[in-house]
Amino acid sequence: MRILLLGKNGQVGWELQRSLAPLGHVIALDREGLTPQQATHLPAWQGLPLLDQPLCGDLTDLAGLARTVHALRPHVIVNAAAYTAVDKAESDVALARRINDEAPGVLAQAAHAVGAWLVHYSTDYVFNGSGHTPWQEGDATGPLNAYGLTKLEGEQRILQAGRQHLILRTSWVYAARGGNFAKTMLRLARERERLTVIADQFGAPTGAELIADVTAHCIRHLLHTGEGQGTYHLAAAGETTWHGYANHVIAQARRLRPEADWTVQDVAPVPTSAFPTSARRPHNSRLNTTLLQATFGLHLPPWQQGVDRLLAEIL
Repeated sequence: MRILLLGKNGQVGWELQRSLAPLGHVIALDREGLTPQQATHLPAWQGLPLLDQPLCGDLTDLAGLARTVHALRPHVIVNAAAYTAVDKAESDVALARRINDEAPGVLAQAAHAVGAWLVHYSTDYVFNGSGHTPWQEGDATGPLNAYGLTKLEGEQRILQAGRQHLILRTSWVYAARGGNFAKTMLRLARERERLTVIADQFGAPTGAELIADVTAHCIRHLLHTGEGQGTYHLAAAGETTWHGYANHVIAQARRLRPEADWTVQDVAPVPTSAFPTSARRPHNSRLNTTLLQATFGLHLPPWQQGVDRLLAEIL
């Protein structure tokens, strides 16, 4: 089986290279793509014709994406690439729309043409962030910002174009690779005696590792049964605020590294208004994952479990 992975160097894409490997031959692309020579030397290329153009992993190159899917003829396309600069998207809507909206539509059309499944990631930002109840898949959408709007438009294009798709909405994603909230809190806990952290936004920190493992499980289910296509919510169990998240990180870090030079004495809760941003943030990022767990036979662990593992790895 051939799997085309886009966004291989992102937080989720990096973990997907690991989790998808047991399912088949993974051709993983970033924005640089692969030259014809690089591509045709891959094990996955056996039995396919020689290439005369590069494989494209750049989501701004719509024609290149379509050409790549038709040349590779994968059984599964996993799109882990996205425009994720939430505040910058407010003034860069055209580029955000090209990557988050138009590119997924092109991938869905190409997937439909070659008979491939398309797996795509979306976000709780498609909702308006109101209330206190975890969002269900069928709830009315209403993005607060350009990022959320372009992600919703991408979902809609996939629904219009293809029948074999899996859209996974997630939130508060972190990974050991690259920057993340926990690393920032650890750094600040060494530098400052007092921290102020937002306490009126609710969600569940969700590890890229968990997202990648669940994705692989879902793909195997889809390929073996042909059933389960649709939109699902994927997040770790439980809920917290950014303030609660910070407190957990710092307390766990003190337990793991009591000898470290922790300076922080107080982590003060503040409202979202204390940190003005270009893009409005949702107060309610809770996601109801009941449908995902029931459909695919999954158990999602509490958010603390993944964060504790992250801290054990990086401290």
